[in-house]
Amino acid sequence: MTRLRAPFGRWDPASPSEVVARFSGLDCCWWVAGGLAIELAVGRRIRNHGDVDVLLLRRDQLMAQQALSGWQWWAADPPGSLRPWASDEALPPEVHDIWCRPGPDDPWRIQIMIDESLGREWVSRRDPRVRRPISTLGMVSADGVPFLAPDVQLYHKARAPRPKDEEDFGAALPVLTDRQRRWLVEAISTTYGPHPWIERLQA
Repeated sequence: MTRLRAPFGRWDPASPSEVVARFSGLDCCWWVAGGLAIELAVGRRIRNHGDVDVLLLRRDQLMAQQALSGWQWWAADPPGSLRPWASDEALPPEVHDIWCRPGPDDPWRIQIMIDESLGREWVSRRDPRVRRPISTLGMVSADGVPFLAPDVQLYHKARAPRPKDEEDFGAALPVLTDRQRRWLVEAISTTYGPHPWIERLQA
């Protein structure tokens, strides 16, 4: 089987409007994720982005192939390498990252992230104790871009914050609602234990 080893090549991230154009016709939930989700929540540019993430639930993973028909899809299996994702292949539970590009000589355009669910609930793949209704998982920007709610995105970033994660947290903190702050404190405490973000969330 053909495999790619890191580094995997250059990126030319799709814009949020291009993502909407490709994914809006799908009969499933999807959300822009990562740092762009934080920017959509804040409503302004925060920093540069090397890629663009789109989150799907595992049960809807094949919808990505429909949205990106004719593209190349490469699964991070195992992490640190990429292998072709076959048409109609259900990826195993340990695979949750897919790199996509129009063709073999093109830069990567979209990264698909796969998360878990149970019935009507989203379930964190990092900690099954952390969950919430799928209906509360995302928001929609003023120009119609579905994006992952900032408290959920920051929960992912809290595991081992990099400088860009700290920057995103600082930018998002003023726009978090009281409910989002409470959920994030509980989720971080449950999964990671004591954390420097908790005191700032409770201030």
